[in-house]
Amino acid sequence: MSILVKHLGVADYETTYQAMRAFTQQRTTDTPDEIWVLEHPPVFTLGLAGDAGNLHSPSQAIPLVQVDRGGEITYHGPGQIVVYLLLDLRRLGIFVKELVVRIEQSLIDTLADFGIQAERQPGAPGIYLSQDPGIAPDYRGAKMAALGLKVSKGCSYHGLALNVATDLSAFARIHPCGYEGLRTLDMQTLGIKDNIDIISQTLLGHLQKQLMTS
Repeated sequence: MSILVKHLGVADYETTYQAMRAFTQQRTTDTPDEIWVLEHPPVFTLGLAGDAGNLHSPSQAIPLVQVDRGGEITYHGPGQIVVYLLLDLRRLGIFVKELVVRIEQSLIDTLADFGIQAERQPGAPGIYLSQDPGIAPDYRGAKMAALGLKVSKGCSYHGLALNVATDLSAFARIHPCGYEGLRTLDMQTLGIKDNIDIISQTLLGHLQKQLMTS
């Protein structure tokens, strides 16, 4: 069964979150999977295991929303590609850990297409700039993309966020993913000037390739 891709533009976080939950609760075994590609207005989101204290410098301009995904606190805002994966994992024949690996690989491959060397870090979901000596010391190990999922009755929702041309100052208000001092970077800081739509299509292509892999 094919996956329906929806490009939602800039969409309110709370409205989108409730729509994801409703879609997952109402879907049947015949419901096609969907991928939602969008950006959000500025918002902090806190996962189930999150500590609100990791928002150490609150802003009246940026709301904090408690959600049911895994993971800690993160920031979403304009210039960040957000992809929500509404998938029937049973039908795809994969478990959530395998889904995480495939999402991470799609992000690594996308960044590689734009000349950015990125990698996983054991025990820390998401994708990070390589520790390679060829990368500026201040940038090595910086977080490029966040990942958080929820699985209900064998179906996933939530997804990933890739920093393209993001307001990085917002990340200074939190301990990203619960790690004090973790630096967050975007592709623009690394010299990538490509249109966010081009990068989005590249990421989408790698995600679809990974999801089609048996």
